[in-house]
Amino acid sequence: MPTEVNLVGFDIGTTTTSAIVASAQLAHNSVTGRTEITSVNERYRSEMIFTPRRDDGLDVDALGSYLDDCLAAGRVGPEEIFGGGALLTGLAAQGAAAQAVVRLVKSRLRDALVATADDPCLESWLAFMGSSAALSRAHPNSPLVNLDIGGGTTNLALGVAGQVLRTGCLFVGARHVQVEPGSYRIAKLSRYARALFEHLGIPRRIGHALTAGEVDAVLDFYMNLLEAELEGAAQPTDDPLIQQHRQVAFQLPGDVSDPIVTVSGGVGELVYAHLRGQPWPAVTRYGDLGIDLARRLVASPKWAGHFRKFVPASAGRATVYGLLRYNTEVSGSTLFLPRAESLPLADVPVLGTIAPESPAAHVDYLLGFARRSPRGGAFRIELRGRDGDLIRDLGRRMAGCLAAQAFPAEHPLVLLVSENLGKVLGNYVTDWGAAALNLVVIDEIDVPNAEYVQIGRLRNQVVPVAFYGLREESPAV
Repeated sequence: MPTEVNLVGFDIGTTTTSAIVASAQLAHNSVTGRTEITSVNERYRSEMIFTPRRDDGLDVDALGSYLDDCLAAGRVGPEEIFGGGALLTGLAAQGAAAQAVVRLVKSRLRDALVATADDPCLESWLAFMGSSAALSRAHPNSPLVNLDIGGGTTNLALGVAGQVLRTGCLFVGARHVQVEPGSYRIAKLSRYARALFEHLGIPRRIGHALTAGEVDAVLDFYMNLLEAELEGAAQPTDDPLIQQHRQVAFQLPGDVSDPIVTVSGGVGELVYAHLRGQPWPAVTRYGDLGIDLARRLVASPKWAGHFRKFVPASAGRATVYGLLRYNTEVSGSTLFLPRAESLPLADVPVLGTIAPESPAAHVDYLLGFARRSPRGGAFRIELRGRDGDLIRDLGRRMAGCLAAQAFPAEHPLVLLVSENLGKVLGNYVTDWGAAALNLVVIDEIDVPNAEYVQIGRLRNQVVPVAFYGLREESPAV
């Protein structure tokens, strides 16, 4: 029988904050044999609000009240949450209050979720999955790039047939230049905007009004930078302004050209609302350059046709929906977990990959990292099949290394494997229970190239698993 679980998603961004609470089913997929999250049904979708702020940054108290109200409206308590996530993104992740907000989110949502600040590759992946994954699968032979444009950043993700292949992030967004609504009189400038003004020779400061030509110059820089990234054009590596605006470099593969382009985020919401026939909002209605940037995108000779022909889902809420639906995976039911009380495990670093052909010195070296890490460590186990001899030999080699290191009995050690071999591998590594280890083997799970993993509590013989800190290149075995 399927089991009902609760999922939540919170996106606290530079400009706006939103939330979704949903119910879902844990069900057995008869084709893959895996337990999956299915039948996601939104229970509550908040209004998109302006991210609460004080003069010195984020308003932590107001955000706490907002989280409480959303959980109450969604009829879910912290202890009832199975998965999902919370992201603090864009310029909001850079303020002095960012870590206080992360602590706030974790206190409200307990141990079931990842609350992460300033993880641009994860944000790019989530935005693609939440807005354009279905569209990409519908056109499997065409590469697709999604631009998730918010107040502080543009998160780029290239996908083919629904799978993300590249991610990147630029400090290009609507709210680097804040103005008095209805005018172009400057209310606030980010450090990126100040550097851009200096480069462009714009002498304006707080209280000054931008001219039409100066607004165009700022938008020209943003559009040229976006177009160059998508065309694979070489950017001057010694240009300090470009480097300042590039948080994570985005590079199209050499065999990809002229990809489909979609846009999400707050600016994406404006683009598609206009294309559905809605009039543009009044001049700088939201106190930034978001409307102006959306108008430029709609007028782009390169992308305007794409925006009209290829319309993604959840444009304005792509990140929060991707977080709710795609950030949590479910382990197999044959996981090795002799000490269920050791869960949850939060922020366990993924330290590398171990395979049957890995040299003994390499295995010993990696396990040494886990021994020294305050939170223990996790490893991808690449078995590349179900050969019993290889699994036995690998497990015994790891057991020998752990014994030689006197690996601490309470120290978390997590093994991540795609095959349903959790119990078998775990038994070999612990010498069939003879070794006192706090070992967890999560099986039947697709392991991304991530820096951290979080594992929730056991429920119905499975556990929720979330990854963050996505990276581009896989480490060598």
